[in-house]
Amino acid sequence: MPRDGHLAPLGHVAERVAALNARYRHHGATAVLERALNDADLGKVALVSSFGAESVVLLHLVSVLAPETPVLFVDTRMLFPETLDYQRELAEKLALCDIRTIRAHPRKVEFDDPDGTLHQFDTDACCTLRKVAPLERALAGFDGWITGRKRYQGATRQDVEFFEAEGDFRIKVNPLAHWGRDDLEDYIVNNRLPRHPLVAKGYPSIGCAPCTSPVKPGEDARAGRWRDSRKTECGIHFINGRAVRGPVPSEESAA
Repeated sequence: MPRDGHLAPLGHVAERVAALNARYRHHGATAVLERALNDADLGKVALVSSFGAESVVLLHLVSVLAPETPVLFVDTRMLFPETLDYQRELAEKLALCDIRTIRAHPRKVEFDDPDGTLHQFDTDACCTLRKVAPLERALAGFDGWITGRKRYQGATRQDVEFFEAEGDFRIKVNPLAHWGRDDLEDYIVNNRLPRHPLVAKGYPSIGCAPCTSPVKPGEDARAGRWRDSRKTECGIHFINGRAVRGPVPSEESAA
């Protein structure tokens, strides 16, 4: 049964994911992206980008390999001004021709967060309101989506594969899953790509302004996201079919 008006199913998602991972297991990021975008097992896909610290790598790859790919940009209206400026800069420089800005409905925001303070006492609810729910609606017409998730980014991402099943309704594509910081740095330098202006100010991972702080030397790259809380993800990513907003529990603690 299609989910939320989703396209007709192409086959069992888990089976398609297994087939795709087997097919592209020994390929590099560029080959995975280029070939997968034309693979019938994947279906219709969009790139979801935060236009954050590392986003330019994947955006550039897509602009070269498949510039017609829809790019979904979630504007929570709580982003840094530098991120909005960077989004406009990259859109022009990379000639991205189908950027779709996604926002929560104003009436929904007015009802759930009338004074703009929801993030101060319930970050999960704020992320759901401003990011998760709007993105889910935007993805309803796609069979899969491309993300910039990488294994080096932390415990919740250390086992990321090129293709993942998002429940039983959609496929997630992670072309850069096996890339490290050095790979990203080399790509940015070699292709002379502009960097997010906040990176130079100590922000290696960039989200909404109220919930993102600079990272000190030696800290994890995502330490500045929801600092001093157990929250590690906004909730747009799924693990074992469940939205992940906090640390992933071990099998023992989840039992």
